[in-house]
Amino acid sequence: MPRSNRERTDATRTALLDAARALFVEKGYSETATPEIVAAAKVTRGALYHHFEDKKALFAAVVEREAAEVGAAIEAKSADATSARDALLQGASAYFDAMAVPGRTKLLLREAPALLADEPAEASLRAGLSELVAGSKLEPLLGPLTVLISAAFDRAAIAVDAGGSRADYEAAIAALLDGLGHADPLRR
Repeated sequence: MPRSNRERTDATRTALLDAARALFVEKGYSETATPEIVAAAKVTRGALYHHFEDKKALFAAVVEREAAEVGAAIEAKSADATSARDALLQGASAYFDAMAVPGRTKLLLREAPALLADEPAEASLRAGLSELVAGSKLEPLLGPLTVLISAAFDRAAIAVDAGGSRADYEAAIAALLDGLGHADPLRR
């Protein structure tokens, strides 16, 4: 049965994303040339530029797809949590699982920050922290806490990728979250 135009378009886009991801992981963004990408994807250069404005736009799409997969894994694993603490800990475990996909740490935490101005969404982390610090002295600091703890997760993922003990980092994150959860409530 012949494929529809939409199916062919989706297949071409997927082939470009897959080929680009593999090359960006293997060689890095700056060392990867667009002719290599189109050859690996088995498409024409015109197909590349039909789907993406340039190599940077293709890289951004690869990063967006990776980040979406990480986000979906976190949401799925923490969806049934019975407390904010459990949701954050289950989300942390899911984050480490998702970041263990070969090449993902390099793409999201090493290459992307240097090339792309936008930070990945931290909505689920912020929501969990919001519940954890609600009514405490830390509640007004929710924004900075989200940024700092997100950075802690990222640094931990880099350390685990480099051979550090995932169990130790998960225990440290649990201790950090427990400390936040015991902040003195504001007097009202």
